[in-house]
Amino acid sequence: MKNRPIPYRSISDAEVERYAEVHSYPESDTIQELIRQSDDELEYIDMLSGPLVGNLLQVLIQISGAREILEIGTFTGYTAIKMAEALPEGGCIETVEMNLRYQKIAESHFKQFGFDSRIKLIKANAREYVINLQKMYDFIYLDADKLYYEHYYQHTLTHLKKGGIMVVDNVLWNANVLNPSDSKSMSLDRFNKLLVEDDRVDQLLLPIRDGCTVLRKR
Repeated sequence: MKNRPIPYRSISDAEVERYAEVHSYPESDTIQELIRQSDDELEYIDMLSGPLVGNLLQVLIQISGAREILEIGTFTGYTAIKMAEALPEGGCIETVEMNLRYQKIAESHFKQFGFDSRIKLIKANAREYVINLQKMYDFIYLDADKLYYEHYYQHTLTHLKKGGIMVVDNVLWNANVLNPSDSKSMSLDRFNKLLVEDDRVDQLLLPIRDGCTVLRKR
C-alpha cells in the first residue's frame, strides 16, 4: 500500500496475527480493490477493520442467517461490503455515516462494486439517528466515535431482536484500556465494564487486532 496505517499496539503477537490472516479464507477481489482505492484516496486507512474482524462478521452473519443489519460508522465501506457479501437473498444493510468525505467515497464504492441495492447509506449523525430507530435488526455492528459507544449501545440494543448479535470494534483501544488515561480509553473501559454487568446480553471480548466484542441478546 502507498500509505502506511498509523501503528497500533498489537494485542497479539504480530507474527501470530499475520499467520492467522494467511490461514483464514482470503478476501474477495472486490475487497482487495476497495482497500487499494481507499489507500489512494485517503492519507491513512487504519480505520479499516481488517481481514480478521471482517471475516468474523461474515461468519457470524452466515451462522445466524441475519438479514436486517445496522452498521454505525461506514468509513469507506469496507465492512458494509464484507457483510453484504455474506447476506442471504433479500437481506439489507443500513450503514450510518456523518463524515461528508467518507460518505462520498463509500457511496462510490457501493455503486462501483454493485452493492448499492443491498446497502443503504444513511447520511446522518449516528448519535441522533439511533435515538429514532423504527425497526428491529438481526445484527448490529458498532464502529464509530468511541466516546459514544454506550450511547449507541443503549439505543440500538432495544432494536436488536432476541437472539440477535452485536459486534463492537476497537474495545481495547491500543491496549490503553488496561491503564486508561485519555478520554476515549476511559470511555471504552467504562463501556466494557457495563457489558459485563448487563444481564440482557451474553458477551465475549476477543483480543484480535484492536479488540472486538461479540454479544448475543438474551
